[in-house]
Amino acid sequence: MTIHILATGTSRGIGRAIADALSGADVRVVGQATSAADAHTLAADLDQPGAASVLWNEALERLDGRIDVLVNNAGIFEASPLDSPDDEWLAAWERTMRVNLTASAELCRHAVRHFQQRGGGGRIVNVASRAAYRGDSPAHWHYAAAKAGMVAMTKTIARGYAAQEILAFAVCPGFTMTGMAEEYLASRGGDKLLADIPLGRVAQPEEVAAAVRFLALEAPASMTGAVIDINGASYVR
Repeated sequence: MTIHILATGTSRGIGRAIADALSGADVRVVGQATSAADAHTLAADLDQPGAASVLWNEALERLDGRIDVLVNNAGIFEASPLDSPDDEWLAAWERTMRVNLTASAELCRHAVRHFQQRGGGGRIVNVASRAAYRGDSPAHWHYAAAKAGMVAMTKTIARGYAAQEILAFAVCPGFTMTGMAEEYLASRGGDKLLADIPLGRVAQPEEVAAAVRFLALEAPASMTGAVIDINGASYVR
């Protein structure tokens, strides 16, 4: 049977690598991007209320009424300095939470209910971050908090619905060679940050995508609730 997958944030970086890794003869992937849409990608601005639900319904229609796997990868990484004006700081916090956590939660809810209604289970893979455990810079409280929430949500889903064969996993990359990471590395002194990674380099998007593919298609059911670290041993638990 062909596996039907909805994956968010597939226009570039890790998301594009995930879409490529998941593509195959026995897999159909519908991706998501903020604006661009084509035969394989739906446009949805996850900062907008209701966008996640619209995306789910459109993907369900595109995939003939059946989704087997949800991959939540869409996210933003925007600095919000502590001394920003109150309204700007709060707006940045709320935008990051909406895109990085709330939209993912909405899609997880739709996925769990869909899996329950059709029977047979399903899988959710949430792409979080090393920041969920280690924290992040003083300008990125919101990012770390959102990613920690994603990990907690994943574990809750895994514990709550395993008996119904609904499996949930999370992946926590460290620095990964994407546009967002390159900008952050440059802003905080790349050599110093790289020195904190025992492997001596940041991860490649394809490495993260390989882990996502395994969890989405191959991981044994007993792994549900697992969180996979991909950070070059820069943070170990």
